[in-house]
Amino acid sequence: MTKNKLICIGSIGKPRGLIGEFFLNSFCNPVENIINYIDDIKLSDCEIKLEYIKKINSKFVSKIKHINNIENIKDYTNKKLYIYSQDLPVLSSEEIYWHDLIGMLVIDINKDEILGKVEGLNNFGSDDCLIVTPTEESVDDKERLIPMIKEVFIISIENQNKIVKVNWQSDY
Repeated sequence: MTKNKLICIGSIGKPRGLIGEFFLNSFCNPVENIINYIDDIKLSDCEIKLEYIKKINSKFVSKIKHINNIENIKDYTNKKLYIYSQDLPVLSSEEIYWHDLIGMLVIDINKDEILGKVEGLNNFGSDDCLIVTPTEESVDDKERLIPMIKEVFIISIENQNKIVKVNWQSDY
């Protein structure tokens, strides 16, 4: 993991009330994990300090210290919230963070073909999916979405070699 690499864990949503509160959008999994990072959260271009993060029903509400009215918090709407990668918990050898998958080479185990590299990840409702874009070495120039289902489509992730081996033929 790169030291001091910023990892996006949420965003500031629309204002709530008149005292500078806002709805907090968590990108953590599970979403409640964002509460664990209250002291580490920052914006990409400046430091902020959150007073609190509260869960109200299924939503999170938060407040930045020293912002006490609706007009000032509006300037922060849709800003991304980050932590440093070094503030993330250490994972077991069988786990990996999404951001560590980005840039890995994706190889189909059936024909040993390079399908591309991981450009990003997304969840379209059912499962998390690798977004795989072609490289110069790829078998073709197709972009692919490969579901992150271990032992079905994702066969192995070689973190040291930066390779994801998949059961996903090029003609899928």
